[in-house]
Amino acid sequence: MKAITLNSTQPSRLLLTEVQTRSLMPGEVRVLIKAAALNHRDEWCRQGRYPNIKDGVILGSDGAGIVSEIGEGVDYSILQKEVIINPALNWGDNQKVQSSSFEILGMPRNGTLAESVIVPVDRLFERPQHMSWEESAALPLAGLTAYRALTYQGNIQSGENLLVTGFGGGVAQFAVQFGMALGAKVSTSSSSPEKLEIAKSLGVLHTFNYLDHNWISKAVEETNGFDLIVDGAVGDTLNHLIQVAKPGGKVVYYGATLGNPTKLEARKIFWNQLKIIGTTMGSDQDFKNMVSLVNEKKIKPIIDQVFKFEDAEKAFDRMRDGKQTGKIVLVP
Repeated sequence: MKAITLNSTQPSRLLLTEVQTRSLMPGEVRVLIKAAALNHRDEWCRQGRYPNIKDGVILGSDGAGIVSEIGEGVDYSILQKEVIINPALNWGDNQKVQSSSFEILGMPRNGTLAESVIVPVDRLFERPQHMSWEESAALPLAGLTAYRALTYQGNIQSGENLLVTGFGGGVAQFAVQFGMALGAKVSTSSSSPEKLEIAKSLGVLHTFNYLDHNWISKAVEETNGFDLIVDGAVGDTLNHLIQVAKPGGKVVYYGATLGNPTKLEARKIFWNQLKIIGTTMGSDQDFKNMVSLVNEKKIKPIIDQVFKFEDAEKAFDRMRDGKQTGKIVLVP
């Protein structure tokens, strides 16, 4: 089968090649991929910035397709079902935190950027029928991350002020859409006026260009501060977020693309009784609840562009350069 693998000998560090598949183990299924989507972790793997990376692994965590083969012990009724794949493996029984054996599909285990993928049957959910194949593939990882950040970690309530930073990325666009679906008053930030216009078209109440040195005072003036802030950058921008959080508010961060802050406004954190919370992916229960919300509210992800597998380097470069608004999708 054709697959996009990590290969450090290539200038792009990507190789579209023929990969030999294997037989199914008990409890496993084979899914013929109709569409797959990129996440930042795929680009970080390409750059060598992710732990335990190795050449030859098929990249990709997000995918949607049709069950074509089942292993021993799997119910025949799932054959030919249209499914999405939960890429969170071995979360465990503790809703608070993942187990020590937790991993994400696509590194070090072969992922979804292939004509087919083998996964445990309990990773499958019925594909949302109001979505296209491309939209379905875009949902799992970013949708799960956004949902847990908002609900389990952020405990967002209807009527609360929510700020989602960095609108344009997959998690951020889902956090905006989920926040609105849950009744929050949603604001977002970006350095791109074009992306902020798209956010407004979705129904976002307030938008802020974080390159504007007055954005902090504008945010406080327009919203009176935020009950919950969802962020994937951290770095020194964390101190900006602390300034726009309401007393008693929360900052939930799911990534650190800007690295660690060089300083921290500790006094403001304790005086305003703020909560700084980390979150990663989500539990099986989070995924189930996320899919239910998506189906109930008929939420559709924003698709930035769709590429053929042969154009994978262009797709990865677009993510690397931060040009996307929404999810980048690849199809075999």
